[in-house]
Amino acid sequence: MKCLIVAAGQGTRLRDKGLSKPLIPIKGSPLIERVIQGAHSAGVDEFVVVSGYRGQELRAALDALAPTLGVTVTHVVNDEWDRANGISVHKARAQLTEPFLLTMCDHLVDPGIFRALMAAPAGTDTVTLAVDFNIDRPLNDPEDVTRVKCVDGRIENIGKVIRDFNAFDTGVFLCTPGMFTALEASQAKGDDSISGAMNVLAGWKKALVLDIGERIWIDVDDPAAFAKAETLLDAGQL
Repeated sequence: MKCLIVAAGQGTRLRDKGLSKPLIPIKGSPLIERVIQGAHSAGVDEFVVVSGYRGQELRAALDALAPTLGVTVTHVVNDEWDRANGISVHKARAQLTEPFLLTMCDHLVDPGIFRALMAAPAGTDTVTLAVDFNIDRPLNDPEDVTRVKCVDGRIENIGKVIRDFNAFDTGVFLCTPGMFTALEASQAKGDDSISGAMNVLAGWKKALVLDIGERIWIDVDDPAAFAKAETLLDAGQL
């Protein structure tokens, strides 16, 4: 199974640590290397990486890194990297004709989350989001994380500012090509985001959820989260 990694944005909140967010070192390894290693340890060896901002630098680094990690990396260029993250996903459409994993270049997760998604059934045109029902766990910023309302194993609503929610979006998905149809439908409504596509899929009853249980994940999006991630890595929890 292939894994798509979205790595096109600027990452301005971590600018003090490096100009290219995916290449910012954390405990000696670039963020995106740790993402790749996590998925690789779960059995993934084919990656599609969407780059944009400072993309040439990232692509060169990944070309050098891939052989040492024992993986292949296919590059997709997003020249509209200043738009929402769904644009990056859609630009990879030609590379992904079978079920695939989707994750972000700055989300460090327990490899067990990847394994659980890979073992989950990929129904026709469905997308399954790994969700965290531990909404009182202080690891991720509740004011910044994407919120999810789940009912009977499906997503009812998803977004940054929804008030009725019972889970957090971990940023890790098992997708079918139905994701691209949903992205197009969401874009037609003026929403270029992955969450917009998931709300479209929710309306079609095709947005499923997988409970990560007590597995750890963190969105390394600002200095506070970066420090927490370093602590987790030191403790061997990621």
